[in-house]
Amino acid sequence: MLRIAYVNGRYVPHSDAMVHIEDRGYQFADGVYEVCEVRHGLIVDLTRHLDRLNRSLGELRIAWPMARAALILVIRETLRRNHVRNGLFYLQITRGVARRDHVFPADGTPSSIVVTAKSTDQSLIAKKNANGIKAITVRDNRWDRVDIKSVGLLPNALARQQAKEAGAQEAIYIDHNGMVKEGAATNVWIVDHDGNLVTRPAEHGILRGITRTTLMDVAAKLGVTIVERFFSVEEMMAAREVFITAATSICFPVVSIDGETIANGHPGSMSQKIREAFFDVAEKTVI
Repeated sequence: MLRIAYVNGRYVPHSDAMVHIEDRGYQFADGVYEVCEVRHGLIVDLTRHLDRLNRSLGELRIAWPMARAALILVIRETLRRNHVRNGLFYLQITRGVARRDHVFPADGTPSSIVVTAKSTDQSLIAKKNANGIKAITVRDNRWDRVDIKSVGLLPNALARQQAKEAGAQEAIYIDHNGMVKEGAATNVWIVDHDGNLVTRPAEHGILRGITRTTLMDVAAKLGVTIVERFFSVEEMMAAREVFITAATSICFPVVSIDGETIANGHPGSMSQKIREAFFDVAEKTVI
């Protein structure tokens, strides 16, 4: 099937989609992005994703390329043209095209936008949920503003490659005090010995994941206590459960970290309950 991308006002064949060589996203990673799940023909948590997009754009002083309502129409049309029922869309906005210079381009330079969409293999996701995944720990070497969903992801890509070479699927960042931060592309949770869900506060040092936020609503519905606090690598290794969350995977159980088995080496019941209840609680927008 021919994939279609939206690029700066035009729907074009994915194989022909292009951006200018002086787009600031290409030259400076001067842009932001969002990834949003589509399940059963419904966009999951669209409002929260666009709210976070608005915050990221504001923090970097990048103008919206169009009105929010118009962007929702573009997202829907891109999904329809790609016949996505179960999958995701990727949205990227940069400061635009201008002669290469570190300072911002002239006022009025239009920002650039790309929207793509694709279906995902649900059987692969189900397999990871059934078997769990492996992770490694790495020292955090990213810039300080990881609360902005910037396209500057080179440290994350290097961490994920390191995980792959170690036979793992995720890398978990550790701060200089030995405390757990987040995954290269996920938020990290543990279940402590009192049965509480524990995750690092999102005020500084990690991205406030949309799935992370909705999971808190899910936990409230299930009557599960959530504690936002710092926790160490040692506590994570001794936890009853460890799992990671992200928009495209919801909740993957982690059964091994740095080659050491977590709990009994099998996915735990908490991550399963969260995953099963998630879609009913999350906002759902018709394509």
